[in-house]
Amino acid sequence: MNAKESILEKFHDGTLACKTLAEILKILQIPYREKQRLSAVLSALCKDGKLYQNNGGRYGTSEQLGLIKGTICGNERGFAFLVPEDREAYPHDFFLPKKSLFGALHGDVVVAERVYGESDDEAKVVQIVERGYKTIVGTFRRDRRAGYLYPDEKRFSTEIYIPLSDCSHIRNGVKAVAKITSYPDRKSPGGEIIEVLGEEDDFFAEELSIIRSYELKEEFPAHVEKEAKRQADRKITEADLQNRRDFRSWKIVTIDGEDTRDIDDAISLQKDGDCYLLGVHIADVGHYVEYRSTLDEEALERGTSVYFPDRVLPMLPRALSNGICSLNENEERLTLSCLMRVDKKGNVKEYEIVEGIIRSAHKLTYTEVEKIINGDQQTSEQYADVREMILLFAELTRILQSMRDKKGSVSLDVKETKIVLENQEEIRILDYDRMFSYKIIETFMVLANETVATFMQSIEAPFIYRIHEKPSEEKASTFRAFAQSLGLTPRFSAQEVKPYDYQKLLKSAENSPVYSVLNRVMLRSMQKARYAPENVGHFGLASDCYCHFTSPIRRYPDLCIHRIIKDVLRGDYAETTKKYTEFVDFASKRSSERERRANDAERDVDDLYTTMYMSERIGEEYDAVISGVTSFGLFAELPNTIEGFIPLESLYGEYYYDADHFRIVGRERSYSIGESVRVKVVDVDFYRRRTEFRLLDHRIIAYK
Repeated sequence: MNAKESILEKFHDGTLACKTLAEILKILQIPYREKQRLSAVLSALCKDGKLYQNNGGRYGTSEQLGLIKGTICGNERGFAFLVPEDREAYPHDFFLPKKSLFGALHGDVVVAERVYGESDDEAKVVQIVERGYKTIVGTFRRDRRAGYLYPDEKRFSTEIYIPLSDCSHIRNGVKAVAKITSYPDRKSPGGEIIEVLGEEDDFFAEELSIIRSYELKEEFPAHVEKEAKRQADRKITEADLQNRRDFRSWKIVTIDGEDTRDIDDAISLQKDGDCYLLGVHIADVGHYVEYRSTLDEEALERGTSVYFPDRVLPMLPRALSNGICSLNENEERLTLSCLMRVDKKGNVKEYEIVEGIIRSAHKLTYTEVEKIINGDQQTSEQYADVREMILLFAELTRILQSMRDKKGSVSLDVKETKIVLENQEEIRILDYDRMFSYKIIETFMVLANETVATFMQSIEAPFIYRIHEKPSEEKASTFRAFAQSLGLTPRFSAQEVKPYDYQKLLKSAENSPVYSVLNRVMLRSMQKARYAPENVGHFGLASDCYCHFTSPIRRYPDLCIHRIIKDVLRGDYAETTKKYTEFVDFASKRSSERERRANDAERDVDDLYTTMYMSERIGEEYDAVISGVTSFGLFAELPNTIEGFIPLESLYGEYYYDADHFRIVGRERSYSIGESVRVKVVDVDFYRRRTEFRLLDHRIIAYK
C-alpha cells in the first residue's frame, strides 16, 4: 500500500476526517520537516477528487465535510446559484455571492459548503471539479494590446483573453468560437479563436452561433460517413432474411409530412371479426448500426436529430437516415415489427414482436390521408387499393382515443406553429394544422410503444423506458391555485394528483378563452419526461409502462432498445442482460441530456427567427392574450403563438405584483393571465431574442 492509499484509508475509517494539515502531521507522528511531502500527497488526493479541503483548511471526503456537489448557474451581474446534483437531499438551489465563487464560472461542476448566517440557502465554492466550457461562442473585439471574446452566454460573466499575436488577422466585431486554453487565478480565462462564423449583424451567423454554443455538429467525421456508405451499399441477402417474417405481400403504407425524407415507421391494418390486426413496422436501424461500432458511438454522442427552420442535424448520416434505413415507397426494407390484435374496446388482446421485411406500397402524406377520410373522390381514386384500409385506420384511431380518454390521458392541446424559411430570405409563420391524420400515426405509435415496453418489463430485461413522473406537490398546488384564479374549480389533491384530474380540468375549460393559457401553464406544472432504466409509468399518457420504440433513425433510445429486443428474440437473454445492464443506465442519462440540449437549441433558434419576423412588423397592432405575469411586466401571446413582453414601466400608473393571484394590480386596473388585450409591436431585442409590445387597451376588470 503506497502513501496515498494509506492516508486515504485513514480518512475512510475516520482517523483523519475533518483534520487540518497540522493536525494530520501530529496524528500520524510525521516530523514537521516532512510537511511539504504530506501536503503534496493531500493535494494529489484532492486533485483526484478523492478528498477535499474546505475553506477552513480541513481535509475530508465530501460527506465528512458536508460538501454539496453541483453545477454553477451564473448570472450576468456576477453572482451565481449552485444547482445540487443530489436533488433528494438538496431540493433547492443555493445562492453564491460573487466573492464566494473563487474563480468558478457558469457551467462548472464544483463542490461547495453551506454558509450559515442570515439565510440557510447560501454557499461558497470549495473546489472546482470540472470546467463547464471547453469552447465558447461570442463577439470578438480587439484593441492595441489584446483581443477579447465577449460570450453570447451572458451567465458566463467574463470575457476570454486572446493574445494579440494570435488574433491580429481577425476582424473586429465578428462572431467567433474560442477554445479556452487556461483558467489563470483571478484573471480572465485565456483562449484562442478556432472559428469565425460571420459578421456580428448577419442573421445566419447568429443562427450558427446558437448551434455552436450547444456544441451541435453539422457534419459527420469522414470515417463515420465512410462507414455509413459501406452499410448503405449492402444488399439484402438470403442470410439477412433468415428468421424474418416476410410482409412484402401485405398492404403497408407510410404517412408523413410532404418534406419528410427519413421514414421510420409504416403501418398495416386489417379486420378479423370484431378485432383489428394492427401492424407497426419500424426501420431495423440496428441491422446497419451495430452496438459499439463507429456509427453507434457517433449516434450515442448526438443522441437525437435536431430540427431547425432551415436545416436538420441528423443523428445518423444521410446515407442511412434518408437511404437504406428509410422505409421508402416500393423498396424492400428490413423492419422490427409489432403486430397487435386489438379488440373493439381498444385493448391489445395478443401481440407479437418480430423481425421482418416489408415493401411499402405508398408514401402517403397527412394531407392525402385527411382527404381520403373526408371523402375526397380524386384522392380516394388515386389510392383506391388502400382506401378501405385508411378508413379502417380512422375507425381504430377513434376507438383507441376513446380508450385513452377513459384512462385519463392528458391531451395537451397546445397550439403550435411551423416556422418556414423560403428561398433563404423570407420567414413565414404557419399555423400547425392538427389534422385527424396526425392522430392516426400518433395513436398507433403510442400503442406500439406501450406494447413493447410492457413485454420487455414482463421478462425483466435491461431496457430504456420513457418515464414521466407525476407533478410535484408544490407545482400541482401552484397550478391548482392558478386554475382557481381563472374562475375554474379544480377538484384534486396536490399530494395525489392523477392524470384524470388534469384531463377533467382541461375539458371543463374547453370552450373558454382561457383554454390555451391553461394548457400552457398545465404543461409547465408537469415534470419533464425523460429516459430511465427503471419503469415508473408515464403520467401524461396515463400509461403504466411506456418506451420510445418507433423512431430509431432520429432517437438513440429507440435504436438501443431495438438491439436489446432483437437479442432477446434470438434467445440470448443471459448474454443480453450481461451486455446491456450497465449500458442502459448510461444511455438513459446521456439521451435525456441530449434531448434537453436539442430542445433548448431548437427553442433558441425559433426565438431568433420569430424576433427577425417581428422586426419587420414594428408599428403593427394585434389582438393578444396575457400569457404570463411577472414582477417586471407582462407577456402577451399573439394568435400565431409569438410571445412579446410588455414592461411594467410602460403601463400608465403604479402597479404591484400579486403572485398569489397571477396578476399585477394598480389603483384602477389589474391585469391577469388569460385576459384578451390589444397590443402594438414597438421594438425587438436581438440580444434577448425578444419582442416588445405596448398595451393599447386598458380595459378595467373586476378584482377577483
